[in-house]
Amino acid sequence: IRRPPRSTLDRSSAASDAYKRQIILIAAKLSGEFCERFLKIPPVLGELAAGIIIGPYALGGLSIGSLAPLFAINEGVGVNPLSNIPQEIWVIGQIAAVILLFVAGLETDLKQFLRYIGPASVIALGGVILPFILGISSVVLIGEVDDWGDPKALFMGALMTATSVGITARVLADIGKLNTPEGVTIIGSAVIDDVLGILILSIVVGMVESGGTSGGEIARIASIAIGFWVALTGIILLTATKLFRFISGFRVSGAPLVLALALAFLGAGLAELAGLAMIIGAYSVGLGLSTTPLRRLIEEPLTGLYHGLVPVFFVVMGMLVDVTTMGNALVFGIVFTILAIIGKIVGSGAPALITGFNSIGAWRIGLGMMPRGEVALIIAGIGLSRGVIGTDLFGVSILMTVITTLLAPLLLVPSFKKGGPGHHATTTIPEQ
Repeated sequence: IRRPPRSTLDRSSAASDAYKRQIILIAAKLSGEFCERFLKIPPVLGELAAGIIIGPYALGGLSIGSLAPLFAINEGVGVNPLSNIPQEIWVIGQIAAVILLFVAGLETDLKQFLRYIGPASVIALGGVILPFILGISSVVLIGEVDDWGDPKALFMGALMTATSVGITARVLADIGKLNTPEGVTIIGSAVIDDVLGILILSIVVGMVESGGTSGGEIARIASIAIGFWVALTGIILLTATKLFRFISGFRVSGAPLVLALALAFLGAGLAELAGLAMIIGAYSVGLGLSTTPLRRLIEEPLTGLYHGLVPVFFVVMGMLVDVTTMGNALVFGIVFTILAIIGKIVGSGAPALITGFNSIGAWRIGLGMMPRGEVALIIAGIGLSRGVIGTDLFGVSILMTVITTLLAPLLLVPSFKKGGPGHHATTTIPEQ
């Protein structure tokens, strides 16, 4: 059966969409390269900035001479800002988000994580509870909502609990402090932080979609979220060895990578069916398989795929930022950011003092837990796409993410260069 010929308009539209995809992909890599090579800051910041600049609310929405805007803005009440992003680019961004969380779970050292589960859990709880309370309070006190149990307030509280495992781990590895007591505790706490934050996010999204805000409804959603995460992670852990043998048994080129990603997307799909965020499923699969040599088996092709797709996600997140709306909420954005910094430094640092760390170690842990990075961007994107928050609070989320992600490496590196040991035991954990 022959496909009917495309009209001139269809061909023109297809060419325009291809042009947009090229712009986004090029912007993602050039901005990340510039930040990492010249500014010595995480490339995610450059990718996010590039998305804001070329997005429909900035240069991408301007007409230059006879040239039409790169991205036309769909205006009107209730218009979803996602409609301003080419659908195929948004799909790539969502695929990248699944890969991002799958890799984060896969790179988690489960044995080392379990060794410091005690102190890390206490620190993680402090790093979740205080920021969560501050996030909810800030939205209520500015009059954005009237009810402390409003999903919008709860969502901003959940957003503030996020911690970027990837950014902190990269900084600690670069300065050779990943296996110090502070380093291991930070990573363990950040992992627990993310799980708790994702669970809170799942509860909030479930409340929005079901319309239930009662205590019984919250308990039901929480039990589903926790039960699903424990069950999925447990099943993968129990079958990890058999799964690895099955995956590694294939001789077809690229089969291990494809099968591993298939499991990640299966977990993401199951999470969606359960009414949860897909990223919790992808992370659970990665965490369950982290006990096997799978990462070494697929490291080379997975790294190429990761660096090819994940930057697109951050550029797309930047493109969703309405800079005009963000300017209108600038004061609240600054206040929200300050509270986010205080929430992590105090919320995580204070419990560290009672788990064997001195004031220097507590300061380092607080700083290490501060960057929100890709985790907050994923949460913010879910909130925007599900209609929990609007473009104004999304802009506030981006501002908080950028500042905390930038400040953390700038302060964390000097904190390790001076001050001496941060733990009363003053020992370095040997490599496993």
